Amino acid sequence: MIEMNGVNHSIGRAAILQDITATLPRGRITALIGPNGAGKSTLLSLIARLEPVQQGQIRVEGLDIGQSDSRELARRLAILPQNAGVMSRLRVRELVGFGRWPHHQGRPGPADRRKVDEAMARLALTDLADRFLDQLSGGQRQRAHLAMTLAQDTDWLLLDEPLAALDMAHARALMAELAALRDAGRSVVMVLHEINHAAAWADHVLAMKGGRIHAEGTPAEVFTPGVLEPLYDMPLRIAQFEGRPMVLHHL
Repeated sequence: MIEMNGVNHSIGRAAILQDITATLPRGRITALIGPNGAGKSTLLSLIARLEPVQQGQIRVEGLDIGQSDSRELARRLAILPQNAGVMSRLRVRELVGFGRWPHHQGRPGPADRRKVDEAMARLALTDLADRFLDQLSGGQRQRAHLAMTLAQDTDWLLLDEPLAALDMAHARALMAELAALRDAGRSVVMVLHEINHAAAWADHVLAMKGGRIHAEGTPAEVFTPGVLEPLYDMPLRIAQFEGRPMVLHHL
């Protein structure tokens, strides 16, 4: 599990996160939801140690991320940040191969190449393996970055808006793939603005607003008018579809 205790983060005098204390369960899909500026992406960056923890503690499977070896952490956590920029003249296979670096440290073997092939196949990229990134659509590039994260083969996947630029079919396919990984024992923490995807696929939801935790629990516990209306400052209606909540709003 990922344990956060008393985490605070500021940029200058602006408080971005305030007293974040929560536990993210292992072997589950956890969705971070909330309005823009809630602190979701910042929290994900702190867990991945893309930014240092200023105050408080974050532990991943018992490891204090502030004191852990970077290579050891990279074998436990893989992150897809919101703006993952790389050189455009990389081929898809080369980009996905970067995910294996924590394992081979520059000397890839047959097992590494197999993981790369598996990740590309999972995200329907095999036919694009030799294509340059600047020859892809935005959605195809997003899938290539996701494949790089999958190829890292970690227990935890941290994904910041992974559905950005994906069409309906590929968004659903990705969520189904993440659910399959969860069922195989992997753990996923993801920032989602598409709250009905969170309602349909997440096991655990952390709702954030103004840098604080607004609510936490299962989709059935969080996706209620009493929780979501003050979270988003708008009237909402919650319906049920195939046993899961569905969020509706007026035009």
